[in-house]
Amino acid sequence: MTPRLLVASLGIAWILLINIAFGASPNPAGMAEIIAKSSPGDWRTLDPGNTLYLELGSGQVIIELCPEFAPQHVANVKDLVRERYFDGLSVLRCQDNYVVQWGDPNAEKPELARPIKTGKKHLPPEFDRTLDRKLPFTPMPDADAYAPQTGLYDGFPIARDRRSNRMWLIHTYGMVGAGRDNAPNSGGGTELYAVIGHSPRHLDRNVTLFGRVVQGMELLSSLPRGKAAMGFYDKPEQRIPIRSIRLAEQVPQPERTPIEIFRTDTPTFRRLIESRRNRPEEWFQLRANRIEIGNVPVPVRSLSK
Repeated sequence: MTPRLLVASLGIAWILLINIAFGASPNPAGMAEIIAKSSPGDWRTLDPGNTLYLELGSGQVIIELCPEFAPQHVANVKDLVRERYFDGLSVLRCQDNYVVQWGDPNAEKPELARPIKTGKKHLPPEFDRTLDRKLPFTPMPDADAYAPQTGLYDGFPIARDRRSNRMWLIHTYGMVGAGRDNAPNSGGGTELYAVIGHSPRHLDRNVTLFGRVVQGMELLSSLPRGKAAMGFYDKPEQRIPIRSIRLAEQVPQPERTPIEIFRTDTPTFRRLIESRRNRPEEWFQLRANRIEIGNVPVPVRSLSK
C-alpha cells in the first residue's frame, strides 16, 4: 500500500471510530424518532430546590439553576426569591439577537431602590471553576472556536480547558446570568438576564452564568425590542412587569409544573447529537458532518398532572 493510500485509509478508519463513538449509523434516526423511542431512563425530573418559576403576564418561564458552577450566585438568587425581591419588578431591556434583562428600574437611586433584606447586592465573580473530571460530561465531536473542548453537563453547555484545569458555563440560547457593571464583583443576582440571541460566546468568563431556561423561552424571546441604547425600554410603561419568582419547592406539589428533561449523559443523547450533526431528514441535501454547542437541543416534555 502506498503512503498516500495508507494515510487515506487511516483517515477513513478514524472517521468511522468517531461515528461509532457517537452512535452514528449509515441511516441515522431523526431527533423526533430518537425521542419517541427513548426509555424512561433517558429522562430526568427537575430538582424543585433548584428550579425557578418566573411568572409574567403572558405565562410562566421555568429556569433550572446550576449550583455546581456558581454556588454563591445560586444561593443568593434563592435568598432574593425567598424574600420576594423580584416580585413587582420589571423586564427592563430586550436587545435583539442578544439578551432580555430584568431587575429594579430604580437600582441606581438609593432613595427609591427596592431594599434587599437577606440577599446580597454584590458577590465575587464565579466566571469559571476548577475542572472536575468526576462530573458527567458528554463532549462535542467537533472543535470549538472559543474553548479547547465543549460539551454538556446535565443539560448545561460547558467548556473545559485541561491545560489550565478550568471549566465554565457558556453563553448559548436560554442561558441565565447575573448582570454586572465594569468591576468583576459588581454583580450578584439582583439584575438578571437570559440569552435570546445566537450564542454570544464573547461573554464567556466575563459574566457569571448560573442557570438556563428549560421552558417558556418563547415568552422572553418574543418580547418587544427596546428602542433605547442596548435595547433598554426608554419609557416606564414599556417595561414588562414581573408578577413573581418562586422556587418550585415553595409551590405546593399539585401546583408545580411537571416536566422532564432529556438526560445528556446517555448513549441515546449521543445519538441525538449525531442526528443534529448530520441531519437525516429528506429535505437536507448536504450533511454538515459537524455541529457546535449552541445548536444542540436538550428536549423537554410535559407530564400530565
